[in-house]
Amino acid sequence: MDDLEFTEDEIQRYARHITLPQVGGLGQRKLMNAKVLVIGAGGLGSPLLLYLAAAGVGNIGIIDDDKVELSNLQRQIIHKTNKIGSHKTDSAKETILSINPNINIMTYKERFSIFNAENIISQYDIVADGSDNFGTRFLANDTCFLTKKTLVSAAILRFEGQISTYSANKDLNCCYRCLWPKPPPKGLIASCSEAGVFGALAGAIGSIQAIEVLKEILGIGKSLNNFLLIFDTLSSEMRKVKIKKDNNCQLCGSKPTITSIKKHKDYS
Repeated sequence: MDDLEFTEDEIQRYARHITLPQVGGLGQRKLMNAKVLVIGAGGLGSPLLLYLAAAGVGNIGIIDDDKVELSNLQRQIIHKTNKIGSHKTDSAKETILSINPNINIMTYKERFSIFNAENIISQYDIVADGSDNFGTRFLANDTCFLTKKTLVSAAILRFEGQISTYSANKDLNCCYRCLWPKPPPKGLIASCSEAGVFGALAGAIGSIQAIEVLKEILGIGKSLNNFLLIFDTLSSEMRKVKIKKDNNCQLCGSKPTITSIKKHKDYS
């Protein structure tokens, strides 16, 4: 695509992308036309949203029903002290537009649930899950599979972060349930509020999540499909673990038992 199809402002803003042979004008146009839903405007969502916006992803949805609290600011860098008490979606939108006013932001001040998941996700190309609970992660995975959307899922706790991509409808790719068939019993794994989380870790994993989303949009590099990337900050080690598709998976296996999110109970 001819770079002259961009405005002068766009050429200057995205010059470092357009210069890259793997991106160029065609790739930048793909980013500008893309539709990405981000679940959670918290620790992972903060750097993720900032970099998606800076990259020029043209249509970004944000779903989160929380308000900004003082305890968030240790890691949720998209929010400022003067936004305490504001809806996270409003706070995030204001910060995003201050970075790039030329993109469209849709906000959903509601909890991601079986009642809205399919309707919202169906409007987007890619879903990036930065939630902090297993119920939401399983719901995002199942809905993305059933609606044939790509999911880039990440999680952090204490000093460790994990990230993977799931395009389970394509070829022999696995889904989140191939790795975790069911949510762990309540209370078995502590939450971030209970166990703590290293603030800068959210920045590292959220940034990697943004990279993987951008790669999926552009169709470049090697996808994290069928791999789990694990980063341990204390040991400064990063491992890439192969994940195999489970033919007995109740969602993406040969004889699935999960055919609708409204008939399952793993999301509470």
